[in-house]
Amino acid sequence: MTNISIEKYDVIGLMSGTSLDGLDIAFCRFVVDKNRWKFSILNAETIPYSDEWLKRLNAADSLSGFDFQQLHNDYGLYLGQCVANFVTKNTIKPDLVSSHGHTVFHQPDKKITVQIGAGAAIASVCKISVANDFRTLDVLLGGQGAPLVPIGDKLLFNEFDYCLNLGGFANVSYEYNNKRIAYDICPANIVLNHYVSQLNKKYDDKGKIAESGKINTKLLTELNQLAFYHLPANQPKSLGKEWILKNLLPLIDSYPISIEDILRTFCEHIAIQISSVIKTEKSSKMLITGGGAYNTFLIDLIKNKHSSEIVLPEPQIIEFKEALIFALLGVLRLKNEINCLRSVTGATEDSCGGSLYTI
Repeated sequence: MTNISIEKYDVIGLMSGTSLDGLDIAFCRFVVDKNRWKFSILNAETIPYSDEWLKRLNAADSLSGFDFQQLHNDYGLYLGQCVANFVTKNTIKPDLVSSHGHTVFHQPDKKITVQIGAGAAIASVCKISVANDFRTLDVLLGGQGAPLVPIGDKLLFNEFDYCLNLGGFANVSYEYNNKRIAYDICPANIVLNHYVSQLNKKYDDKGKIAESGKINTKLLTELNQLAFYHLPANQPKSLGKEWILKNLLPLIDSYPISIEDILRTFCEHIAIQISSVIKTEKSSKMLITGGGAYNTFLIDLIKNKHSSEIVLPEPQIIEFKEALIFALLGVLRLKNEINCLRSVTGATEDSCGGSLYTI
């Protein structure tokens, strides 16, 4: 006899990160049995952005109001077509598409966060119900609107003491005083990729270019003294592209040093910032995901500054954990359950964020 208390959801999660590596698309199955969650990633791939899309997305923050709305819709139509192609290719029948969108503006102090990729446009193409716009409600409740992944860490990866993501930004989530907390630690791939692109490469394979460089101690000291890093740990704080453009790149560019030395110095900076905010014990376990998990040199630097057991999961989890968790956020939205934690974002209350477009 089938246990009627068991719920099953088949959901496509979409994720586009600030580092513009491409669109992550993952078809995920969630099974809920007596409030215990199990998941599997059944199909997944990353769709690289064309040069045209890279150009349009990079220029999004400088468009007129009309052109910005046009991009918002066009990008949604593009996402919808990617989903339709993915569904046909894998012969699947998802219950929902859950999309993060692509962040263009994130200034929670002004109660603004904008992720383009209109949910209505996605649904109009793929003919599947869509959940999106997960950050806005939290920001308007006084929160940072980020990070959103920690609810997934809590429900899906609770065997780990720390969940560290090395994506465009390095961020972490963990239990502290019986509540989930999470915050951005520092920029990561978004800066590394910016400089390695000047060598006509998309990324630094295994960190070999960084490893060949030398640390510039003066630059490293100035990086570590940036005001953001002296905000109290264990409180909501988040970073955006605007902060990098204003505070980080001008500082780095003021040093007439090689790209190799910049990469080496910045990798050291990342490892120092991670070790300064995550106090680990020998018995603790830290899960590392995101594209930076493939940066062997950076991972070794982090290991050398930590005593905890560092776990690098299977590639599917490394690459698609965020798409998986945004799929989960969509399920929680369908169930009208909390998908955004005030202990993480600093909002006045927990909330169930996201817009739904049913079709």
